[in-house]
Amino acid sequence: MPVDLSGPLMSAFKKAKKEFEEAIKKGDKETARKKALECARILRQLSKYDEFNRESYLKKAKEWERTAKDIEIDGYGIKRKHKPMREGGSRGKTGGDESGDEEEDKFKRYVENFITKSKVKWSDIGGLSEVKKLIMETIVISALQRPESIQPWKGILLFGPPGTGKTLLASAAAGSLNATFFSVKTSNVLSKYFGESTKIVSALYEVARERAPSIVFMDEVDALTTKRNQEQSEASRRMLSTLLTELDGFQDKKSDILVLTLAATNTPWDLDEAILSRFPRRIYVPLPDKEAAKAIIKIHTKGLDISKLDLDALAEECVRKLYSGRDLKNLCQEAIWNMIREENPNLHKLAELPYEKLRRRSLRTRPLEMRDFEEAFKKIKSPLTRKEIERYERWAEEFGG
Repeated sequence: MPVDLSGPLMSAFKKAKKEFEEAIKKGDKETARKKALECARILRQLSKYDEFNRESYLKKAKEWERTAKDIEIDGYGIKRKHKPMREGGSRGKTGGDESGDEEEDKFKRYVENFITKSKVKWSDIGGLSEVKKLIMETIVISALQRPESIQPWKGILLFGPPGTGKTLLASAAAGSLNATFFSVKTSNVLSKYFGESTKIVSALYEVARERAPSIVFMDEVDALTTKRNQEQSEASRRMLSTLLTELDGFQDKKSDILVLTLAATNTPWDLDEAILSRFPRRIYVPLPDKEAAKAIIKIHTKGLDISKLDLDALAEECVRKLYSGRDLKNLCQEAIWNMIREENPNLHKLAELPYEKLRRRSLRTRPLEMRDFEEAFKKIKSPLTRKEIERYERWAEEFGG
């Protein structure tokens, strides 16, 4: 399948256009001419990828070519006899300057809704020391001064069973770096309107570059990039091609800006082969081992007295039951609520009091005990089987990196 370069080409056009305008302000005739010709060249390339706007792109390319010829020196510097048209235009539009910019701004405003502020730090994650180390190395290399031949990973694939902390790892990467964090769900990107998914992906990476350092987290990436087949719609293929090109670093080959894509999947074996090639760093996020389970239990019982707990025995039981990090969190919550109900038997009756009176009361607590967790074990069950875990381990051994 030919790769659709329309998204990155549009970014390249905007960059060339900006440099053209800067040259105009400085009176740099030679640079202005070169950039005008570059704009024309890119627009001609764009016409190959967008049949609905092909004529519009070609017309604008001619405008830029005329601009390059008509730039001349006068007493005040450079002036243009022909004002080039802007990029843009959409299906069903005649394509004025304003409509293209308005559409571009619409998609950029949309992807800005994905931005969240992460306060998660690496210390907030129990266990997963090797996984954290691999991600931290990538971030550090991206920020350090380094020889040109040493290039950091642009994308990391996190794969493993559900609930093992993949989202938390991405949040910690952004929080520790104080980076712009784009949390992207499948439903955010897939659009029923033709061509919109492609424009959303392009706008996402354009805004990420503008706000670098940025972490783009794509959860359930398998829903966006399942193996290509004949049933896949044309719109989906275009969107996937744009995503592949962005992941390939079309705009960032020699750039020092940090735009790191972290993708997560619970079904790595369903991923498109082309996507896998853009994520040479593939990290298995396993279920917690005994030490990780102990650390997670401590995190989720923070502020409570756990001196009566046999953490080793608890952790061993959690490993035996194939608990994920999410299961461990739910287990702790269930144990805590067992203690709360026992110490506050008439808690529900206080709901009749107004909020102001409730604020003056305190919750009675006691040290957590093993019997609280014994009750919790009866209610919290792992959906995973040993056979499923073995499948993850085999895939990690064959394709992990």
